[in-house]
This record gives sequence, structure tokens and C-alpha cells, in this order.
Amino acid sequence: MDFAYSPKVEALRAQLNAFMDKHIVPRIHQWHEEVNAGQYPVSFMEALKDKARSEGLWNLFLPHLNEDEPGTRLSNLEYAPLAEIMGRVPWASEVFNCNAPDTGNMELLHMFATPAQRKQWLEPLLDGKIRSAFAMTEPAVASSDATNITTRIRRDGDDYVIDGRKWFITNAAHPNCQLFIVMGKTDPDAPSHSQQSMILVPRDTPGVKIIRNITVVNHTAPEGHCEIEFKGVRVPKENLLGAEGSGFALAQARLGPGRIHHCMRSIGAAELALELMIERAQARTAFGKRLHEHGSVGEWIAKSRIEIDQARLFVLKAAWMIDTVGAKAARKEISMIKALVPSVHTAVCERAMQVFGAMGLSPDTPLADSWTWGRALRFADGPDEVHLQSIARMEIQARPFEAGSVSPYLTTPD
Repeated sequence: MDFAYSPKVEALRAQLNAFMDKHIVPRIHQWHEEVNAGQYPVSFMEALKDKARSEGLWNLFLPHLNEDEPGTRLSNLEYAPLAEIMGRVPWASEVFNCNAPDTGNMELLHMFATPAQRKQWLEPLLDGKIRSAFAMTEPAVASSDATNITTRIRRDGDDYVIDGRKWFITNAAHPNCQLFIVMGKTDPDAPSHSQQSMILVPRDTPGVKIIRNITVVNHTAPEGHCEIEFKGVRVPKENLLGAEGSGFALAQARLGPGRIHHCMRSIGAAELALELMIERAQARTAFGKRLHEHGSVGEWIAKSRIEIDQARLFVLKAAWMIDTVGAKAARKEISMIKALVPSVHTAVCERAMQVFGAMGLSPDTPLADSWTWGRALRFADGPDEVHLQSIARMEIQARPFEAGSVSPYLTTPD
């Protein structure tokens, strides 16, 4: 395993860092001003997207782009350090058309859409002309187990009719969101992992109702984490994505690379929090010493560096495995990084907030917002506990126990 960045990736990192410094970081204050004033999307987003695309910083996340599709074809390992750079500013990935959940939805459509579906939905998503949402989680059941999903997708002649309620659906409040990929049950009597299907639902279909944009730790995201009602929503049978009963398998295919993206953006956010912590610890004096000269603060800085570097290497390994053996074979590593990285993200942000004191709780730093998103990621794409259970199960299966067997490493009496 060689995780050194290739000359190609180093060049892209330099180009992306320069773009961030010149075009994105100077607009952070303006972004907050406009969003707080109720203007969303912000006034400069489309111009930045045009600029990014003209510089070749576009659709960096898809390793299997076709020649006629816009973007830069990168492996997961090549894309990972670029996602880290984007993660330093929460809204930056949209500039490069690399934002969740659109990335995962484009992956799905790229792998499973019919030619007509690709024309109608994938092409405008690849061009950044529309946004999309992935509607799986439900309020009434533990949706970390997709077999619990209760939304019904019922065949009626040449149509499917959808009834159900979803929530925490990211992007659903974005004015440019035109597509929901909805997961529901087409056959509740089939084997548990063959009951679910995915279907494409245009945002303006009658019966689709946005109930509310749910706040996350009392923070409101302008793109939305919405509760949505689907009541008698009728779409043509051609809107089915893949085959009936394939929804669970499609969801697993979607989540593998997406978890790499989430984790690397989290590492970028944690890296920024550490930089701010170090700067504050050198600039601030308390009790006659610079903050970093107090033992606890120096220890926080050291621990944060160790944890971030460990997490980064682990995510790069998972990305390398997806590229070389596929997401299915890398499922343990994917679960491990998903259980690890959000905790590192929040731990580093919390230390930085403590070093900043009351200012760390305010909107004068990005730390409170970053901590909030890190905390939310402990649920997104499966809660920590589900990933930990999966890891334990795979470890136990790899080392089956035989009754009466004794490890030769144990000291036993003769």
C-alpha cells in the first residue's frame, strides 16, 4: 500500500488550495451574511461553479466518468485528499459539483440508470444545473436497518404509487433540488433484503409535501434536512431505478465511496480546527503564560495531531481498498472509518472551542458549526453503534471459536 500523493494529485491539490484561497475563503463572511438574510442559493455560487469548471476542478469524485461526461476522472484514493481540502469550508464542495448527497446520487444513476433516466437526471446533475436528495430515513422506524422501512411503493398499472414519510432528507429545501431518489418497499413479503426498491420522484410531483426543515442541534441548514410526506405520489413505472427488490443492494453500492467523501471532508474540518487552536494557543495569555504553555492545552494539540493523522491514513487505506478490491470487500474498513472519523472531528473541534473560550461557542469562529456537523455525522450513513456491531461480527466470523480449544498463547496448567 502506497498512500503517497502522485504528481497528478499534488498538482490538483495545489490548484484546489489556490482556488480555495482566492475564491472561497474571501467569501465566507458574505456567504453567512446572505444566508442569514434569507438569500439562498447565495449570489456568487453559479459564478464560482463556472470558474471551477473552467479550471478543470469539476466532478472530481467519479472514477468511471465516460469520455463525453464533464469532469476529472479520479480514483477514490486520488480524490480523498481533495475532499479534505474542500471540507475546510462546509459549502465549498458544491462549487466543484462534489457535494453530498448529489455525489452519491450521481454514482447511483451512473451505475444503474436507464438511458432515458441518464438523459433526464444524470446529465443535468453532472452539469450542476440541478440538485437532488436521497430519501431513505423515516421517523417511525430505526432506519439504520433498511429492512425496517415502511414507505410503500405499490405497482398500479403502468405507474407506481408511493405512500410514506421521510425525514432528515438532506438537500430537500434547496431551491434547485428537482429529484428525490426514494427508497421504499415494493414487496413486504419477499426475503428481508429483497423487499426494497428505489424510484425516481420529481420534486414537483403531486402528493410530495415538505413538512419542515428540521434543525440539527438547533442549527438550520439552508439546503435542508427535511421531513417529507409522500401521499399518493404517482410516477410512471419507467422511474424505477434498477430492478424491483434491488433497493438494498443499490443503497450499499451508493454508501461505500460516499463514506470516504464524508470522512475526508471531516478530516479537513478537523485540520482547520487544529490550526485555529494552535493559533489561539500562541496568541492568548492566561495566568502569565501563553495558552500552549499550560500542560492541558499542549496535550490537546498533540493528541489532535496524532488522531487526525491516524484517521487520514486509515481513510486513505479504505479508499485504496475500494479502488483495488471493491466496496464489498472493503466493508469492514469502511465501517471502521465511519465509526472513527466523526468522533475525531468532534473531539478536535471541542478542544479548539475550549481554547477559544466563549468565543468558540459563537458564530465568530467556524468551530460550533463544525462540531455540530461532526456530531450529526455520527448518525449519517449509519450510526456508530451499527458500524461497531458490523465490525465485531466480521472479526468474530474471521476467528470462529471451537469448543474445547485453547490458545497456545495462554499459560495453562499441565
